[in-house]
Amino acid sequence: MKNVAKLTSKEEEVMEMIWQLGACAPKDVLAIYPEPKPHINTVATMFQSLEKKGYLTHEAQGRGYVYTPLVKQQDYGKSKLHSFVGRYFENSYLNVVSTLVQEEKVSEQELLDFLNELKKNRK
Repeated sequence: MKNVAKLTSKEEEVMEMIWQLGACAPKDVLAIYPEPKPHINTVATMFQSLEKKGYLTHEAQGRGYVYTPLVKQQDYGKSKLHSFVGRYFENSYLNVVSTLVQEEKVSEQELLDFLNELKKNRK
């Protein structure tokens, strides 16, 4: 992911809806926004902010604009994961896996199956 600015929690919330919709306008996001819905101007301002931060681009369509994501949701997730691991697990993905196993979120068998699959794919 190219170096883009950090999102606020509200910007991230709107961006998640944009990823869900694909190319869209602020009114499209407002239509799926949960209650209490913000004012359309608030959503439009958020779109402009997301564009300035490098997450969206736009093109004119009719009397308005259609915005398209420039950052893929998976790429954004990877960068968030990297930041999370750095902040809470001393930059150790092994510590993350260990915690998942200890907390019984991932079983030992699932981990072994994953390692076996990984070995098969590397051959």
